[in-house]
Amino acid sequence: MYEHIVQAVQALPWAILPEKLAVIREILILRATGQRFTLEEIRAALQDEKLEAARSERTMGSGGNAVAVIPIVGTLMPRGNMLLESSGAVSVQRVAATVRAALSDPEVGSILLDIDSPGGQVGGIEELANEIYQARGQKPITAVANTLAASAAYWLASAASELVVTPSGEVGSIGVFAIHQDMSAALDQLGVKITLIAAGKYKTEGNPFEPLGEEAMEAVQGRINDYYDMFTRAVARGRGVRQADVISGFGEGRVVGAEQAVRLGMADRVAPIDEVINGLMADSQKRKPIKADDADFRQRRARTFSRG
Repeated sequence: MYEHIVQAVQALPWAILPEKLAVIREILILRATGQRFTLEEIRAALQDEKLEAARSERTMGSGGNAVAVIPIVGTLMPRGNMLLESSGAVSVQRVAATVRAALSDPEVGSILLDIDSPGGQVGGIEELANEIYQARGQKPITAVANTLAASAAYWLASAASELVVTPSGEVGSIGVFAIHQDMSAALDQLGVKITLIAAGKYKTEGNPFEPLGEEAMEAVQGRINDYYDMFTRAVARGRGVRQADVISGFGEGRVVGAEQAVRLGMADRVAPIDEVINGLMADSQKRKPIKADDADFRQRRARTFSRG
């Protein structure tokens, strides 16, 4: 069962730091061989020892001027449950529900997304990013890379009204990938012959028991390209720039530091998260909500991010 899980997981489109997916894959492979891990061992491998403390939603302030601090900490998964979250995942649905609750809470004047994530699976990310983008017309939404907003996490962060990076923070890794593992040579050495019996022309396409054919490779690449196009279009809309600027000028798949992120237009400013929260609390009464379709806002954003 776990071998099938390994194959299924790595074949999914991921918007995540490659090194983080490699760790996840290694844990799954070891589990497939019969090894058992405690939650503490899994957290240590994922370097997520701080998850429990960092995942607590909190509201700071009151009287309609409160700041709802929503953590996005860990690997993003489309339907994370309690077990997955305790092992280093964060549920996209849970984040969406928390954002909606903050929007409907009359005590909350603004929302802060406290992000420390390498990204994750692409499932549900476009929907949540679009929801955040539309919601910033109701209440100011600030995303803070504290200290990492990579790949799918940056996809979400770019949809906010403002994107801030902590001084030691990083953002970027704009890209999508999947993994195909060809086990045929190893099986030949073991003297194992796999026969797939299926109906449907492409039903067994991409299976791990034979090399990936040219037609199958084109199909997988097309799927990855579609998600990449979706990703870069969403970032361009959120940051008020052209899609071509995102593809060629936003790190090209690399993460960048705080100062460089601001220079490239990937973020608005550099500041510690406590400073951002205090500023939101102080400004909540006088700040005018930014409408997602405000043409003047888009023009100001475009001028701000101009590298000319």
